[in-house]
Amino acid sequence: MRALLHERLAWAYAVAGNPNETERALSIAEAALSESDGSPQPDWSAWVDRNELQIMTGRCWTELRRPLRAVPVLEDVLTRYDDTHARDKSLYLSWLADSYLTAGEVEQATAITSRALELSAGVASVRPRQRLAPILHQLKAHKELPAVADVLEKARA
Repeated sequence: MRALLHERLAWAYAVAGNPNETERALSIAEAALSESDGSPQPDWSAWVDRNELQIMTGRCWTELRRPLRAVPVLEDVLTRYDDTHARDKSLYLSWLADSYLTAGEVEQATAITSRALELSAGVASVRPRQRLAPILHQLKAHKELPAVADVLEKARA
């Protein structure tokens, strides 16, 4: 439960633009995952594991516009994240695409956005598409690139 609370605190600090407190909260969350004392935890905290913490870490660094920190973490965890969790994976891919855009890697951001669009196509949630909207908007500045034009067309379809 401590890990979950500190990862959410890290997110709040990231949204507030505070990288030092973000890093501190993420470190405490990581330590909390390692300190299981065997005491019963609420059922709702069971889904917090190292993968979830990595995803939150990548999201935080993306929010703070620190792609050199975000990209490796997100790339690593998303290789282990199954496509059957299409809604969640498409959301997490959106943060990866965002980080690539921040780093100026338009082609990589485009490829990741395309994959996120594919995954989100069959889900009954608008959140992935909402999260991808600002990324697609930023990609419009590069519509002369064939891959970008293709992904923009895919988004319209």
